[in-house]
Amino acid sequence: MSAHHTAGRYLTPQGWRRGVIHIEDGRIAVLDGAPAPTAIDGEWTILPGFIDLHVHGGGGADVMDGGDAFTTIARTHARYGTTSLLTTTMTAPREEIEAVLAAIGRHAAAPRPTGSARVLGVHLEGPYINPQKLGAQPDFATTAALEDLERQCAMAPIRVVTIAPEIAGHLDVVRFLSARGIRAQVGHSVGTYEDGVRALEHGASGFTHLFNAMTGLHHRTPGITGAAFAHADYCELIPDLVHVHPGAIRAALRAIPHLYCVSDSTAATGMPDGHYHLGRHRVTKSLGCVRLADGTLAGSTLTLDQALRNLVHMGLSVEDASRRLSTYPADYLGIADRGRIAVGAWADLVALDADLNVVAVHIEGESL
Repeated sequence: MSAHHTAGRYLTPQGWRRGVIHIEDGRIAVLDGAPAPTAIDGEWTILPGFIDLHVHGGGGADVMDGGDAFTTIARTHARYGTTSLLTTTMTAPREEIEAVLAAIGRHAAAPRPTGSARVLGVHLEGPYINPQKLGAQPDFATTAALEDLERQCAMAPIRVVTIAPEIAGHLDVVRFLSARGIRAQVGHSVGTYEDGVRALEHGASGFTHLFNAMTGLHHRTPGITGAAFAHADYCELIPDLVHVHPGAIRAALRAIPHLYCVSDSTAATGMPDGHYHLGRHRVTKSLGCVRLADGTLAGSTLTLDQALRNLVHMGLSVEDASRRLSTYPADYLGIADRGRIAVGAWADLVALDADLNVVAVHIEGESL
């Protein structure tokens, strides 16, 4: 049995406490301490490790590379406090996607590499999207077939699928995914408000990078964005303050109870400015953004520690921001033992200084 501890002011579902978190065999065994409503100068703040449900790359590696890319990506994001994530695919020919799914399946079944965030599974973002709303996705969109999804679900732990509900047959696919506990997310869609509502009625449970690559909100044509505002319980959003204006983020926070944050990060994350790839696309990192040659935003270089700082700078409390980076993503996937500091949960922890910079990370009890 391996046992150790970490100490400081830590956030539990019941509020702040100050004391010691005892860890045994990778899980939280005991929480010692008393309620702590205020911080002490120089004291660490310990939050649940961040959970990122939309990660394309990092450290120069892209999910579609397969092989060692998954470990490079997971180690890169771990440095910034992300303790678990979903590897996220790009739209590509079926054979290419399935080769990557098989590789992710092998990676997820193997022991977690040291210093690496836990790969919880796959977010299949494409190819079941609308070719009229590719965003930065390569032009290989296709209509979903149930036999393909049956095969793909057997290859890797697919947890989330982005799908355009307005395409004929896709509502049946949404129902198929929902019945298997896979989160169907509306995204990369030119659908109407009614299409979004019908998707939710068929079992869809979220929306992919709210506002981006979907029909916008207008008072006479509310679009997919309007369906999310009016009906969504959970929804992902990229809070790099480039993809979405802070005012739009504030509006979404008031409308969607469990709005949670993702990075939509690319190979350029944690790397210097220059040229990288995103699936089959060549992209350029400059001035904190990643774009295609025509200027289209192509994912981000966001890390979730920066997302936390952005949210707090906007006026959210650290507690609220933490829930949107840890607890809500875990709850969305139905994971009860991550995303919170509680006895029995995995010891996934991120310690921050007074400026909310990462000073220490624990992943399943391992100290990075």
